[in-house]
Amino acid sequence: MDEQHRPRKVTRADVARLSGVSTAVVSYVLNDGPKPVATVTRERVLEAVRVLGYRPNAAARALSRGTADTIGMIVVDSRNPFFAQLLHALDRASVRHGRSLLIVNSDRERQSAVEQVHDLVARQIGGLIIADVLTETEQEVVASLGIPTLLVNQYTGANGFLPAMGVDFRAGAKQAVDHLTGHGYRDVAFVGGALAIDQRERGWADALREAGLPLGQSVHAPFSYEGGLAAGRAIAADPARPRAVFAASDQIAVGLLAAFSDAGLRVPEDVAVVSFDGTTEAAYTRPALTTVAQPIAEMADAAIRRLADGDGAPGFTTFPTELVVRRSCGCEHSAS
Repeated sequence: MDEQHRPRKVTRADVARLSGVSTAVVSYVLNDGPKPVATVTRERVLEAVRVLGYRPNAAARALSRGTADTIGMIVVDSRNPFFAQLLHALDRASVRHGRSLLIVNSDRERQSAVEQVHDLVARQIGGLIIADVLTETEQEVVASLGIPTLLVNQYTGANGFLPAMGVDFRAGAKQAVDHLTGHGYRDVAFVGGALAIDQRERGWADALREAGLPLGQSVHAPFSYEGGLAAGRAIAADPARPRAVFAASDQIAVGLLAAFSDAGLRVPEDVAVVSFDGTTEAAYTRPALTTVAQPIAEMADAAIRRLADGDGAPGFTTFPTELVVRRSCGCEHSAS
């Protein structure tokens, strides 16, 4: 096809013209800011994006040539042991499927999740994995870009815009707390993030209510060693210290163990601990952590395969968790 008859690339100005707004408003919608846009206007812009098939920068050309074999990955913090293990598994899976992985941390300052998506799209990626919690508006904006996208670790799943996969956090947390109440612990605290949508806290509450027990102390802390350490110090200093603690991540649990050790408390004799994630480090703490394990390798392979196959159907794919029993809960025999 000669240049004279080559279809003209759709521009942001085309989107603005069709939706009856300025190019600045189009930018605000596609970047989810910095200025707010009325809901009706935002929907009109997104509809124009879909109708025109607008793609930012060079992404559309790369996709049409079929040469975009790089998958972009946005992760909260790649230093987190769970995400580090997930990234390693995704990298291995991408190689098996003839893809490569480009990783961005979403805890960068002064850049929104949507802006990071645009940065990756400009690098001509052929797919996108987001291991972070997106708002419904952010999901809608990302979906409008037309890049094959998959959410992982999205607690509520996709809100009808994007496909998502992960474990049932609520059921897994209930499994952990059921194990503690099965040991006879009647006072079980929760330590985890402050997100209202965190299903792990809800699973903890489900288990206690089902066992006819009152809800124990709920301590909200960052998903970090420091967050677990601070929460553990507060629990250790509390005269009404709980007999057991369910931690929303292995990383938090490691911080708890350090705090309890510093306070002269024995685990599990004084305080039992069960956590969530099933990272490698859980087997090497002392005592070794009883934890609800996510099938990281299986999820990674399924994620890369789904993007490689171009399966973009919305909906949530659930993977089962497994309770790995070790010493921290009070069981006599630790798992290998």
